Amino acid sequence: MAMNRYLVEPGRKVSLAEYDPDDTEGMKKTAVEEELATLASKLNRLQELLYATGKYALLVVLQGVDTSGKDGVIEHVIGVLNPQGCQVTAFKVPTAEELAHDFLWRIHKAVPQRGMVGIFNRSHYEDVLVVRVENLAPEAVWRERYEAINAFEESLVESGVVICKFFLYISKEEQRERLQDRLDKDHEHWKFRLSDMQARAKWDDYLRAYEDALANCSTPHAPWFIVPADKKWYRNLVISRVLADKLEALGLKWPALEPEAVGVRVE
Repeated sequence: MAMNRYLVEPGRKVSLAEYDPDDTEGMKKTAVEEELATLASKLNRLQELLYATGKYALLVVLQGVDTSGKDGVIEHVIGVLNPQGCQVTAFKVPTAEELAHDFLWRIHKAVPQRGMVGIFNRSHYEDVLVVRVENLAPEAVWRERYEAINAFEESLVESGVVICKFFLYISKEEQRERLQDRLDKDHEHWKFRLSDMQARAKWDDYLRAYEDALANCSTPHAPWFIVPADKKWYRNLVISRVLADKLEALGLKWPALEPEAVGVRVE
């Protein structure tokens, strides 16, 4: 699969300096738009097949710094799917009830059932990213969570959940431009938060946290993909290709007509 160039090999140390957030494989936007149209049709058909068979669920995990494009992926990639077969969960600051449970409690409740596509806008990885950088828990606590996450994801895969994890990687300069857009454009004001600036001041700390999360939690059953996301259209292409390949690899077949309906004619 061509997209394996962005796959984080299990057990490999990750240095984001080795990746180019502006990479497009030399492709042009016009050519990509044509392929995206083809992929949209393919994904729609594969999702219907997933829903009809009810054997597997697809879980799409989206992570990235502020403005990396998580909402954009949901709109332009997931948006081509039938909404009846999709559920989007945005994980924000944990509530008092969620904090009274283990950190995976709120995540497990949102896992899609078989036949469905679930999209996590942020996820359980916040507990080894934000929690780490903002010193919300001791290192002894968050470091143990890598193993807990891997065990959790493996149990999901064993129960029929296909997991696709995408780190949307943008450059610091691209983030600056996108944050400035939110300040300059009236219709973008609602997206801007001063907390975005506070997190930006810890850019290097967050990238180190991402590198460790990617290295420790890219496994054979649930690998990570580092997606170049400076160009939104290329970001969408990479994710669409991976999702189409993952669903196609399931080898699903349309369910047969129920036996009692064989030979029935509609008058």
